[in-house]
Amino acid sequence: MGAHEAGEMHSPGYGGVATVPSWLRPPDNINDLLPGIWAQSVHRGDDGVLRVGGVSVDDIAAEFGTPAFVLDEADFRARAVAFKDAFAAAFQGNADVYYAGKAFLCTAVARWIAEDGLMLDTCSGGELAVALRAEVPPEKIALHGNNKLESEIDRAVAAGIGRIVIDSMIEIDRVAEAAQRHGVVQPVFIRVTVGVEAHTHEYVSTAHEDQKFGLSLAGGVAAEAISKVLANPALRLVGLHSHIGSQIFDTQGFEVAARRLLGLHASVEKNHGVVLPEIDLGGGYGIAYTSQHDPLEPKLLADQLADIVIRECRALEIAVPRVSIEPGRAIAGPSTFTLYRVGTLKDVTIDHGGVRRYVSVDGGMSDNIRTALYDADYSCTLASRGSDAPAALCRVVGKHCESGDIVVRDEFLPGDLAPGDLLAVPGTGAYCRSMASQYNHVPRPPVLAVRDGKVRVIVRRETEEDLLALDVD
Repeated sequence: MGAHEAGEMHSPGYGGVATVPSWLRPPDNINDLLPGIWAQSVHRGDDGVLRVGGVSVDDIAAEFGTPAFVLDEADFRARAVAFKDAFAAAFQGNADVYYAGKAFLCTAVARWIAEDGLMLDTCSGGELAVALRAEVPPEKIALHGNNKLESEIDRAVAAGIGRIVIDSMIEIDRVAEAAQRHGVVQPVFIRVTVGVEAHTHEYVSTAHEDQKFGLSLAGGVAAEAISKVLANPALRLVGLHSHIGSQIFDTQGFEVAARRLLGLHASVEKNHGVVLPEIDLGGGYGIAYTSQHDPLEPKLLADQLADIVIRECRALEIAVPRVSIEPGRAIAGPSTFTLYRVGTLKDVTIDHGGVRRYVSVDGGMSDNIRTALYDADYSCTLASRGSDAPAALCRVVGKHCESGDIVVRDEFLPGDLAPGDLLAVPGTGAYCRSMASQYNHVPRPPVLAVRDGKVRVIVRRETEEDLLALDVD
């Protein structure tokens, strides 16, 4: 991409010319919902109004306001169970599914995960606090993180959580010291950087060498960590862990990662006489945000990963260990859409005589930073009514004082879109509320769980009083 003195958004091919991305096509019917990107219960009623869990978005907006994250509870839980059942079948019961809480976590979600028989992966003291408040059985909780505070480690050990994933040589001593203080032997995994370049955005690619996570397989660092853990009586090495990235749509990278991880796993038995019972292949399974995305269904994903693991174990002449995975986005993402209200519209003449329609909504990068951070693509639809108007190419933007405050970079919306209309942006269940901020002192939206015609608040809307309460001067 060529540089432009006014900034990259003015560069040809980025935003300077109102061109349509190759994957985006004008819809045959502007009211149709794109299959695969919405929660299961979402549909458009005869009146053209979007409905979820039997409730119209008009009613949701009237009672709870906008913007709001609207979560289809039945959809979320069905996706979680689908992963659990698929991996149990593919590995003949020898598998665990840890929901990656970083995607979205609150007390209600943690309870759903426990009730539906999944484990829970946390990566901070705050996420661990939510899990413990929700009374998730501690043995079903894992703690990740490249820089766990000593207080976080101590709390995890004291609570009796099932695994702490060691991410550095320093952490080995810290976890062991906490275990000694509490008079326990702490189960641990070692996160291994396996040197796999996942085909995803640089910021969510996590298994190449030049990044902050894990202990490198290259140069023997991971092997050194294994020896150190095995020599410490306060620690019990349960298995090895890898995570290659996020928003991944095939199993090629997992195949390479599994081969390298299982090779190290086999070397532990050969060099130390210890058979590790488990491995963890991480998560990162992609979802459909637009028509360009084609994710794997849980059953196909489970079957393919099982084939990979069994084949590699056979080649290494070792028993197949228990396998863990960590889906987060793939469970939470499609279950939720963000409901916005349109505020202003303007047609802007840009380079070469092109025109782009800017649709401003009452949220933005404070509730969805992913477009600005990752160049993420989203879809959206007019939610409060149907329309017979011709489609217009639009850019949905937020209310923040940033030109990069973009929610949906390119989408066809009805040409008669007007202030007061409701827009719904699907696929926002993962990382949007989790990464939300108070930028420009805009309070964060609520999360509303909808099921069987009823709506309940599971995370309340932040208020200006909440913001002012933090200001103690």
